[in-house]
Amino acid sequence: MVPLPPKFFNTAGPCDPEIHYMLPATGRLPQLKKLIAQRSYFVIHAPRQTGKTTAMLALAKELTSSGQHAAVLVSVESGVALGDDIHAVERSILQAWREDAEDQLPEELWPPAWPEAEPGQAIRSALRAWVKACPYPLALFIDEIDALQDRALISILPQLRAGYTARPKAFPHTVALIGLRDVRDYKLASGGSNRLQTASPFNIKVESLTLRNFTRSEIVTLYAQHTAATGQAFSPEALDQVYELTQGQPWLVNALARQLVEVIAPDPTEGITLELVSQAKERLIQRRDTHIDSLAQRLQEPRVKAILEPMLAGQPLGNVPPDDIDFVLDLGLCRLDDTNSLVIANPIYREVMPRMLAFSTSVSLNFLQPTWLTDDGHLDTGKLVTAFLDFWRQHGQPLLQNVSYHEIAPHIVMMAFLHRVVNGGGTLEREYAIGVDRMDLCLRYQDVVLGIELKVWRQGRPDPLAAGLEQLDGYLSGLGQATGWLVIFDQRENQPPIADRVATEQVESPQGREITLIRG
Repeated sequence: MVPLPPKFFNTAGPCDPEIHYMLPATGRLPQLKKLIAQRSYFVIHAPRQTGKTTAMLALAKELTSSGQHAAVLVSVESGVALGDDIHAVERSILQAWREDAEDQLPEELWPPAWPEAEPGQAIRSALRAWVKACPYPLALFIDEIDALQDRALISILPQLRAGYTARPKAFPHTVALIGLRDVRDYKLASGGSNRLQTASPFNIKVESLTLRNFTRSEIVTLYAQHTAATGQAFSPEALDQVYELTQGQPWLVNALARQLVEVIAPDPTEGITLELVSQAKERLIQRRDTHIDSLAQRLQEPRVKAILEPMLAGQPLGNVPPDDIDFVLDLGLCRLDDTNSLVIANPIYREVMPRMLAFSTSVSLNFLQPTWLTDDGHLDTGKLVTAFLDFWRQHGQPLLQNVSYHEIAPHIVMMAFLHRVVNGGGTLEREYAIGVDRMDLCLRYQDVVLGIELKVWRQGRPDPLAAGLEQLDGYLSGLGQATGWLVIFDQRENQPPIADRVATEQVESPQGREITLIRG
């Protein structure tokens, strides 16, 4: 058995430089020291597992070691479960802050006994007492701030605002609020700006900063640490693919690496290739680790659904509030590309989202006899057409009624079927975007590559056949395939039952490709 290297790729919690491969923690936030020198209060927001806690722990340690500040990362998460009992919330938070200070600071910088205070004043009173007793300016980094809701959040933010003018002699020199969302969204978490008695819930902040993803060169640097420690090399093509699949999202970068070097290729003499990266991606999606599952849970939130449903259907967004777009950007579900268009944040998330939406439908299916396989286990696309038509006639109508994303209900049901086809023997990839009016699927099973385009015939619109064939030509050209499927789901009103209108025929595309047309 190959011994584990002295360090490993971290996928759980903050990084520790003693045991984890990691990049300089504050390298992606170069402006922080200037803000602290200016006694600024600021916000840091970024999606989960992007390195916020790691960066702020490292910065706090560096500031304290300099002998110019007492800097500590604290959390308000302990108060979340206590609801609207402000007194209990404050006591829980202050107890956690004392323990955080004792873990991170030398004893002479620990806070004194917290003074007695009325509910709604305890945080302010405690910070005043701590600052007055501390020999150095206090820099307080408050993590998980947006985990608090309603009255608890309403209580704490005004206390920080009220003490702001007393800094640095009687209130912290610097306060950073750290969470998933920018400060504009705290208003929603607390029930609206009127309840906070201000147009802005934290109008003393100077900056709202976000933590960017890794660049390709940073991924190379990170992975090179493993190569230096073990001798296991990553090919340039593998590194390119890691960046393409993750777009530098830190948890995904580390999670892919961990799958590669600990599970798929644990022998350091085996180099990491492009093919191994593809295997790691599929394993990562199938494992549904906490990070992936937390993204999937967001899909049913109304604000997220309002954006992702038309995106998956290839439709325009419509009149979506700008705050909702900012929300999915803050969560890291989406990003703005080079043309300022809203897209899914990275190809792995692009796979995860429709797969998670189809998951409950897929597991609810009864056993499907794999009639699409030949006697020697190869995929026969002709038999697959017949199997899908039989499935659609029997299961289509009832399954469509149980899908929460109604605009893409047919897509989800078809993907659920195709997941059963590729289970254990292939992959199903998806492409979709705002305004393209389609979803493209690529089914890979052993040596078979099948390009499938899904279109919807909507009320008041013409038959999408011509547009679909032209679009499918472009998709199949990119796949290097001469044949494919065009599936048109008829969602116009007053249509006969699905079982009566399902049909298939062979048609020719504008570029002469042989296309299997399926109408349902």
